[in-house]
Amino acid sequence: MDSDGLRASMTFIGNATTVLRLGDFTLLTDPNFVSAGSRVHLGYGMWTRRLLDPACSVAELPPLDAVLLSHFHGDHWDRVATAEVGKTTPIVTTREAQRKLRRRKFEEVLGLPTWESHELSRGRQRLRVTSVPGRHGPGLMDRLLPDVMGSVVELEEDSRCRLRLYITGDTLYRPFLEEVPRRCGEIDAMIIHLGGTKILGMLLTMDDKQGVATTEVIRPRLTIPIHNDDYVVQKLPLSAFLGRAREHGLTGIQPITRGDSLELPLR
Repeated sequence: MDSDGLRASMTFIGNATTVLRLGDFTLLTDPNFVSAGSRVHLGYGMWTRRLLDPACSVAELPPLDAVLLSHFHGDHWDRVATAEVGKTTPIVTTREAQRKLRRRKFEEVLGLPTWESHELSRGRQRLRVTSVPGRHGPGLMDRLLPDVMGSVVELEEDSRCRLRLYITGDTLYRPFLEEVPRRCGEIDAMIIHLGGTKILGMLLTMDDKQGVATTEVIRPRLTIPIHNDDYVVQKLPLSAFLGRAREHGLTGIQPITRGDSLELPLR
């Protein structure tokens, strides 16, 4: 909490699901609430099984200002989310996911093109979400996977930026990630999706090498690794990323246990 009472925090629910309390705003990311043992669909006849339960249910969530969805995949938006997230809850996501959610009767879905922004305002505070590039798979495989976006979330108070948070989404490391701090500004905190997810031998989410490369490019004050051990297809132990980060002299990396919360660094 800042000296003037402003507060920003993240609570980890599991996989890529978090609750972000940013000043007067509350966001839910990538709602994935199926229980351990459940199978989720990854497309083209592919499935994976969940290994760990989420830290809470949809019913236990606080009131939400919006849902931030990186892409429409079964481990990021599942059947529980379709059934239990309110149909009038604002959702900010990709254009592809927007079409799919509207077919499921969700009423307030905004599909953001890359580098475009959406703002929420409340009193002296403003929350801006900017869609930034992501690529889920290598080469032609990326065309078979859902479109994915990263997000830069900026909390402003009295027109002054107090926090700039980057959520990578399920992207691989690519040179275009250098554009994120270049175009959006210095990143205070990063929530990085790891896991080294592999399907048919192809890497679909960042492993330890790509995670370290991304952290070196973004250079946030705080890095929070998630999306690591919830599903069978996630092959990378978190220790591999933490060890490689130490070898590269990276600091400010803070693992989080499901159900726990972390304060995010305010300016």
